[in-house]
Amino acid sequence: MTYDAKPFSTTKIIEDNKRFGQKILSFNHLGLSKSLVTAVTDAGYSTPTPIQEQSIPIVLTGRDVLGCAQTGTGKTASFTLPMIDILAAGRAKARMPRSLILCPTRELAAQVGDNFEAYGKNTNLTKALLIGGVTLADQTQRLDRGVDVLIATPGRLLDHFERGKILLNDVKILVIDEADRMLDMGFIPDVERIVSLLPKIRQTLFFSATLDKSIRKLADSFLMNPKEISVAPSASTADTVIQKLIYTETKQKRELLRALLDNESINNAVIFCNRKRDIGVLHRSLLKHGYDAVELHGDLPQTARTETLSKFKNGDFKLLIASDVAARGLDIEGLSHVFNFDVPTNAEDYVHRIGRTGRAGNEGRAFTLAVPEDEKYIQAITKLTKKTIDVVHLDIESQSNGKRQPSTDHDSLKAKSKPIRGKAKQFRQRKFDKKPHASTNNYGEQIPPPVSPKSPKVGMGDHVPAFLLR
Repeated sequence: MTYDAKPFSTTKIIEDNKRFGQKILSFNHLGLSKSLVTAVTDAGYSTPTPIQEQSIPIVLTGRDVLGCAQTGTGKTASFTLPMIDILAAGRAKARMPRSLILCPTRELAAQVGDNFEAYGKNTNLTKALLIGGVTLADQTQRLDRGVDVLIATPGRLLDHFERGKILLNDVKILVIDEADRMLDMGFIPDVERIVSLLPKIRQTLFFSATLDKSIRKLADSFLMNPKEISVAPSASTADTVIQKLIYTETKQKRELLRALLDNESINNAVIFCNRKRDIGVLHRSLLKHGYDAVELHGDLPQTARTETLSKFKNGDFKLLIASDVAARGLDIEGLSHVFNFDVPTNAEDYVHRIGRTGRAGNEGRAFTLAVPEDEKYIQAITKLTKKTIDVVHLDIESQSNGKRQPSTDHDSLKAKSKPIRGKAKQFRQRKFDKKPHASTNNYGEQIPPPVSPKSPKVGMGDHVPAFLLR
C-alpha cells in the first residue's frame, strides 16, 4: 500500500471555535490589558482557542479553575495571560515569589517560562526557573532578587525550601499544570507537601489533559469552589491528527520506520520509544542509514536536553527520538509527524504523544508500529479515545524507492542479549555436536574439545588437571 503524503494545510483557529460551537471572540474581548493583547498579537495570535476563551475571564476574577482540554489546545496561555495582568501591580520580595507554577518535567517548565517571556515583554515582571540539572547557586541568586513568577518542578522546589533559600507564604496564585502527568510520575506527595506550605487564601488553577476520578479527587483537595471548564471529551484526540496503525514484527520495525520516513512528506517528526536504551539503539541505527536525528530522554544532562530541544525547534535536526519526557505539554511549531516506534503501555500516553502534532488547527499525521503482543495496549487506546485507528499495510520493498537501502541484518544491535530460541538454539546445538579441531595452549598442551550439553560432566575426581602435570 502506498501512502499519499498530503501537504499540510493550516486551518484557522476561528474554524476550531466554530467546530466547538463557541462564540467567536478576539483577545480584545477577554478583559486583558491593551499592552498584553499587543504582545499576544506580536507573537502571531489573534483569536483565542476555546479553552483560552472560557478560562481567561474566569481567572481574571480571581476564582479557582479546574480546566480540562485535549493536548495542543493552548492550556498554557489560559493561565499565563491572565496571570501577567493580575501580577502587573505589585512587587516581589527577596526569596518570596508572588506566584508559583508547578510542572512535571523540566522541558514543560522551560516552555512555560518562554511563554511568560514572550507575553510579558511589555511588563516588568520577573521570573525564575527552578529545575534540575542547573546549579543551585544560580537559581538562589535569582530568588534573592525577588521574582513575581516562580516556575518549578516539585523536587527542585522542595530542595530549595529545605535549604532555607525560599519562602512560600507570599504566593497569591498557584498553578498545577499537567496534573495527570504529575499523578503518573508519582509527584503528588511532593505537590501535597508544597501546597501545605502555601497560604490558605490563594487562587488555584488546576489544568489537566484528562479528568478521571483520581484527578477529580486530587483537584477537590486543592481547589475551593472551582469553575470547571472542559472544552473536549476527556482523553480525546484532535480531529486534525490522521492516525494510522501498522502491524509488523519486531525485527522489521526499524526497516519499516525507514520506509515511512522515506515516503512521507516530513517537515519534522518525533519518534517515541518506551525504553531509554532503545532510544540510543534506534538513534545509532538512523544515523548509520544517513538520517538527520537526535535523541532526548531523562538520563541526559539538563544542558544537553535544553540544547537538543533548541536545535530541533530551530530546524537543525529533522527527527527527534524521545521518551515520554517529550510527550506532555511541549509545543513544537509545525510538527508534521509523530511515530510511535513502540506502542505506549499507558493509553493516556498515546493521546499525549500524538498531541505533539496537529496543534493549533494544523493537520498532523501519527503512525504507530505494533507487534502482535501489543494488541492489548491497542485495545486500551481505542477504549480510552473511543476511536478506532485505521490499520494499514505497507510493503517495505515497494516503498523503498531506492532512496536508502535497508540494512541486511535489520540492525540487530541487541542480538547478543536475546535468549536463544528456535532455529538459533538448534544451530547452537549442532555447533556443539560438531567435532572441533584440536588446538594447543602456550605450554604445548592439547586443549580438550568443548563439552556437549548432552555429555556427562567431568569432575575433579575423574581426572588430573593439566596444570598439576607441568
